Order: sequence, then C-alpha cells, then structure tokens
Amino acid sequence: MLNNVIITETTPEHIDDIMLVEKLCFTIPWSKNAFIQELKSNKFSKYVSAIVDSRVIGYAGMWQIFDEGHITNIAVHPEFRKTGVGTMLLEKLIEISRKNGIEKLTLEVRESNIAAKTLYFKYGFKAEGVRKSYYADNGEDAIIMWKNDLNVN
Repeated sequence: MLNNVIITETTPEHIDDIMLVEKLCFTIPWSKNAFIQELKSNKFSKYVSAIVDSRVIGYAGMWQIFDEGHITNIAVHPEFRKTGVGTMLLEKLIEISRKNGIEKLTLEVRESNIAAKTLYFKYGFKAEGVRKSYYADNGEDAIIMWKNDLNVN
C-alpha cells in the first residue's frame, strides 16, 4: 500500500496526467475533450484523482442519477497497480456516494479483468448481468455489477 497517495477531487489541471493514464490503460481511450466535458459540463459527474508527487497516477469517475451511481471508470497507471490505489479510489467513490444519498452503485467490467472484478466483489458488488460484445476493440462481454445497499459493506 502506497502511503504518499492523496485522493482529491479532479480538476481540469489533472486532465493531461489523466490522459496519459487513460492511454496506458485502455485500447479505446476517452478523448481529452470527453474528460473536459465531464468536469465542466456534466452536472451529474463526480471524479477523483490519486496524486503522488503532484502527478495523477489514477482516477475514478461516476455519474449520479437520483439515488443511483454509475461508475464510469477507474484506472491506475500500470507502474502503480497492486499498490492499493484502485482500492483507495473505489473507497472514495463509495464515500462520496453515501454523502450524496446514493443507495446503490453499478458498473460494467470486462469479463477478463480478474483484478477489477476481485476488487468489486471485495466491496460487495455482485454480478447481475452481461452486456454481450460490449467492448468495441475486441467484442468482449461486459459483466454488469451492482452494489445495492451502500450502508452494508
């Protein structure tokens, strides 16, 4: 577990670092403009960044729709994986959710992403569906996961 990580609200100043992480983590990365729109124009979005030595090494985002939260992305720079950063980001999203009256969270995760699924299962998410051929890069299925009671870990 890294000790010098600061989890903070994402600001537009973080976007260049986020883009580096995004490109390292995803075969079809979001555009810089998409992140700018999320931060500046989407009133439903909430994003946090993991910072080490003034550099974003991971980020996570979600949308709040009434009492539900949809986790849009969690990404950690490959050099910082398996250090607890993903856990810290997920915990922060859960904390934000509870403070904002969100009662349940959902997300999609690649069927092959064992590390992410393990993290989500640890925090009480359950696989409740499949989106067939969800990922455009290779046609992989997405597992739809839900955490239906944020007051229970």
